[in-house]
Amino acid sequence: MGGGVFAEGTVTTLPKPSRSHAGAPGDADGRPPTSHERKSGRPWEASYLEGPAPWDIGRPQPAVVRVAAAGGFTGAVLDVGCGTGENTLHLATRGLTVLGVDVAPTALALARAKADARGVRAEFAPADALRLQRLRRTFQTVLDCGLFHTFDDEERGPYVSSLASVTEHGGTLHLLCFSDEGPETGPHPVSREELTAAFDPATGWEIASIEPERLRTRFHGEEGAPAWLATIKRR
Repeated sequence: MGGGVFAEGTVTTLPKPSRSHAGAPGDADGRPPTSHERKSGRPWEASYLEGPAPWDIGRPQPAVVRVAAAGGFTGAVLDVGCGTGENTLHLATRGLTVLGVDVAPTALALARAKADARGVRAEFAPADALRLQRLRRTFQTVLDCGLFHTFDDEERGPYVSSLASVTEHGGTLHLLCFSDEGPETGPHPVSREELTAAFDPATGWEIASIEPERLRTRFHGEEGAPAWLATIKRR
């Protein structure tokens, strides 16, 4: 992918990443490192400083495109863990008001550069997925594409509560995560039972559906890795 973003035949030079966040997990604002960061010994920011991240395929996830085409995103939309913004930007091109949030400053800088290059109006902001209430906003539709499966058992409860704090009652969460069913699963695969337990009605959610899907990465080829696509309603 190099140093440019390609959009309708143009090439835009992206901002040079700062390496001030590449040292240790967590961030300068006091965010504690997630379980993924502790296990890897690297902050999320490092994945973007060292080149395209494994999950950064340079286009929106096909599953997100299909859900959007079917009218699954309505009202104000939040994309949690937006990375370099491909899903956010796709939804914005459909006329939706979308906010993409991430903890990695370089990812957000790349996302904003793409938006400018493509002439797409979308908002990007730093936010901790475990403390989304700090946004002081609510959304009718929320997207989690590849974030839930990075959290361990202790983090899932706070994450589910964090999502509930920004999702309007009657709103919808679309969640795409690695599945434990099938060959060549991705890292941190999740079972159907784990999803059901995390989004139990007692947590303020009701699962409408969990369907087998594929999650594209830079290392699983065009087929992608086994995944779940869950549609979850805020009670």
